[in-house]
Amino acid sequence: MTLFDTTADGHDVHRLTITDGQLTVALLTYGARIHDVRLAGVDHTLTLGSDRLSDYEGPMPYYGALVGPIANRIGAGRITIDGMMYELERNQAGKMTLHSGSDGIHARVWQIAESAVDRAVLTLTLNDGDCGLPGQRVITATFTVRDSALHLDLHASTDEQTVMNIANHSLWNLDGSATWIGHSLQIAANHYLPTDGDNLVTGDIVDVTQTDMDFRTPREPVPGAPMLDHNFCLSNGLVPIRDIATLRGASGVTMTIASDRPGLQVFDNHVGMRPGAVPYEGFAMEPQDWPDAPSHRDFPSIAITPDKPYRQSSRWTFRQQ
Repeated sequence: MTLFDTTADGHDVHRLTITDGQLTVALLTYGARIHDVRLAGVDHTLTLGSDRLSDYEGPMPYYGALVGPIANRIGAGRITIDGMMYELERNQAGKMTLHSGSDGIHARVWQIAESAVDRAVLTLTLNDGDCGLPGQRVITATFTVRDSALHLDLHASTDEQTVMNIANHSLWNLDGSATWIGHSLQIAANHYLPTDGDNLVTGDIVDVTQTDMDFRTPREPVPGAPMLDHNFCLSNGLVPIRDIATLRGASGVTMTIASDRPGLQVFDNHVGMRPGAVPYEGFAMEPQDWPDAPSHRDFPSIAITPDKPYRQSSRWTFRQQ
């Protein structure tokens, strides 16, 4: 564990490294963030990040971070829980809430509960009213490296009914190249959620067959055809962890994602937010619940209670072929 930097408001941020000898992952306590991923025999990092904390506090707030307590978008920036309406920060175009606003878990310094060679445990407490939501919530993120795979297990308790949907927002480029062109993508989803002009889900659930959203067979995406910032529907609720997507670089490096989540948000980073970077520099592939779920009764629920805490298990396995 080393000191990485200090936030603008004076909080120390530490960097932790975990490894199994083949896969080495660096984490930052700022946002419980995946900062660097190295596979033995590959001469570049597999994820996109920065060595400057000011970049994470500025133009690239979500890179590598855990986002929540509600990832993705909440339409109109309000939510009803147990009959009560809660107003949230409308931080996207003044219309809706993205990743729980500017003070979400991506912008918090997490505490180190455990640090070992191949495992790190980070914790964060959200007080009642934090991010506009009820309940004192205690979130635990356990990162483990084993068999060339990064495992992430999340648990969150609450002392009253609330909602939660956490996602890891790492961006991946397996070739160390300027863009992801040349990568192939496979997603085990028969349906996806279309969006409106603000990238908010419409509520429709559409079959991917004969659409540009059909990635059931591996293929190379084409930039802008279509623009990707969509949820792919993997199931109608939580299921045992299973493989859900594979990203393969032209270099032969592959990443297979497994998760118990019902959705996978795929963002092609058509905007390019890193200083000096170009659009389409890497893919965000985020296991999560379906976005804006509280606004759509036929979407899987994201409610949690004292008797029904939040749990998530995801895994990223890396191979060189």
